[in-house]
Amino acid sequence: MQFGQDVFGSNWQNVLTLVWTLIKVILIIAPLLLIVAYVTFCERKVIGWMQVRIGPNRVGPWGLIQPIADGLKLMLKEVTIPSGADKSVFLLAPVFAFAPALVAWAVIPFNDVLVLANVNASLLFIMGVTSIGVYGIVLAGWASNSKYAFLGGMRSAAQMVSYEVAMGLALVVVLMVSNSLNLVDIVKGQGQGRFADMGLGFLSWNWLSLLPMFVVYMVSIVAETNRAPFDMAEGESEIVGYHVEYSGMAFAVFQLAEYSAMILCSTMVSLVFLGGWLSPVGFLPDSAFWLFAKISSIIFFFFWIRATFPRYRYDQIMRLGWKVFIPVCLVWLLVVGCWMMSPWNIWK
Repeated sequence: MQFGQDVFGSNWQNVLTLVWTLIKVILIIAPLLLIVAYVTFCERKVIGWMQVRIGPNRVGPWGLIQPIADGLKLMLKEVTIPSGADKSVFLLAPVFAFAPALVAWAVIPFNDVLVLANVNASLLFIMGVTSIGVYGIVLAGWASNSKYAFLGGMRSAAQMVSYEVAMGLALVVVLMVSNSLNLVDIVKGQGQGRFADMGLGFLSWNWLSLLPMFVVYMVSIVAETNRAPFDMAEGESEIVGYHVEYSGMAFAVFQLAEYSAMILCSTMVSLVFLGGWLSPVGFLPDSAFWLFAKISSIIFFFFWIRATFPRYRYDQIMRLGWKVFIPVCLVWLLVVGCWMMSPWNIWK
């Protein structure tokens, strides 16, 4: 400490704060990247189990080293850039897609004290940061100098923007009943009420009182992350995809972005609608374990619907977003507003 003060003088405390912040960032980012890799492994095993297949079982014990082998393969593959492409934008697009899913973790609380930055407007911060991800897809389609990639990027951007509106309206309802934009306060608010006093905390969470918004948000995050059956962004059976010209690690970054966004959206559902780290029953203590268990359940839901439903047509996807979800959100916004002003307000 004395050496640091001699070297940096009055700035020593600021240096310590910066170093400690960087350590916390690494402690969040490093496990997250490892989890993203193994979520792909879990998906292949779960879908294989559902479809009576084996899944990865050759590389390492039970196939556990398969994600590492896949990563090495992508690192060793050449990153080809089309001759007519805008090189700088072509390489920058994957960063625009991946970075927002990582930056948003800065304000994600794991319990009431374990959070990198407990800002008052953390919910607004996440909505603002994650909305940047659509630029990565548009830029990837445009910079490829391919009409097929451009069409894929445009229809994917239209899909993401459509469902961001529904997601935003669903979160506005949560904001109304929680009276806060802080994720810690939103979770704590779900631990209060008649059912929580009875020891049935899971009935006090927002999923029950805001059930239509919970359903809208769950379906919207599937469409927002371009997951099946809303995977129009990739279109594996078609030639139209925004990353059709990408290869090697540039392609891998888009896949990392998709799975990182899936984990982030699962975390948001757990915090906003499922009580976060709160215990479902009164006789069990609150813990970050409950948060991770809820996140895992939502991720399993992603796998389940991918193994179950066929891909929708594009007109069906857009109709669901604009003609069903947005009107439902607007109506429920009015219902909850009247409910809060009535004598039967349960969120006092």
